[in-house]
Amino acid sequence: MKSGSSGSLTGGKPLTASPVPETTPHCSLCSGHAVYHDRISGRYLCRDHFIANIESRVTETIRSRKMIQPGDHVGIGLSGGKDSTALLMILSRLLPSLDGVRLTAITIDEGIAGYREDTIRSADELVKKYKIPQVSVSFTVLFGNTLDAFLKGREPEACTVCGILRRKALIAGAEQAGITKLATGHNLDDEAQSVFMNVLRGDLPRLVRDSASDSQGWFIPRIKPLMHVSEKELAVYLMLHGAWPDLPECPYAVHALRMEVRTMLATLEVKHPGTMLHLLESKAQIEAHCAGALVVEPVRHCRECGDACSGEICQLCMLKRRLGIGGS
Repeated sequence: MKSGSSGSLTGGKPLTASPVPETTPHCSLCSGHAVYHDRISGRYLCRDHFIANIESRVTETIRSRKMIQPGDHVGIGLSGGKDSTALLMILSRLLPSLDGVRLTAITIDEGIAGYREDTIRSADELVKKYKIPQVSVSFTVLFGNTLDAFLKGREPEACTVCGILRRKALIAGAEQAGITKLATGHNLDDEAQSVFMNVLRGDLPRLVRDSASDSQGWFIPRIKPLMHVSEKELAVYLMLHGAWPDLPECPYAVHALRMEVRTMLATLEVKHPGTMLHLLESKAQIEAHCAGALVVEPVRHCRECGDACSGEICQLCMLKRRLGIGGS
């Protein structure tokens, strides 16, 4: 990658209409005023070179990992938050160059009072602006109730419960739209956090699992085009496009182990630029070392719902039993 995860705004002034002070550093690639400093490479980038850098890195990630092929119908998991907003904007700019590639946004309404209403409104406005088809899936319609209702008395389990239900909802939306690849807005920070969490849990199979590999028809491959772009870089990208969505954070996030890991890694990244990128590189080395040696559970059909899973019963069906959710 040309750039890593650490960087800073150069005073913030170039992002506004205010006059640029003479002390603002110049872009390392041209004579323009810099808006971003990459602390890993040491480069300063102006608006145009910063945007070009982000989009070229996403293009390289898609190309090197063969994420999207001509003729693919790509579903974008669009929550309306900053990461999925950036994903939709970037893919809508990059993918017209691939023959026959189509985009459809998939928005999930989990039913989180005081939070989801604003993000769904943001998602709706975005698909209208970019003229992209949208499929909406509601937890209430799919599972019979809202996430808030399912989590009463179970708040510490929020991310686990939501993750399993949301994954099924995304698949339902993707199947409804005829999607061939499902793109999510996971960024470098998210990926580094997942690597670290799997190490903490001692979960090697999950650490090396590749949801984007050839599924042989078992499931719709999930791809992460933003996996080498940091959360901070995506924030700057949106600001430079005047598209920053000022939205609340999920109220259940405080219960997640990921929140603790996020804080820890963010602190390390400030002190040691490149920490998160190195975690991803370590994962790649582990994957290469374990290739062919790790015994992975074979994919099979859940005996209750028929969906692909690694055990006799899928996570969703086990969760439905525990929550008392009926239906398919």
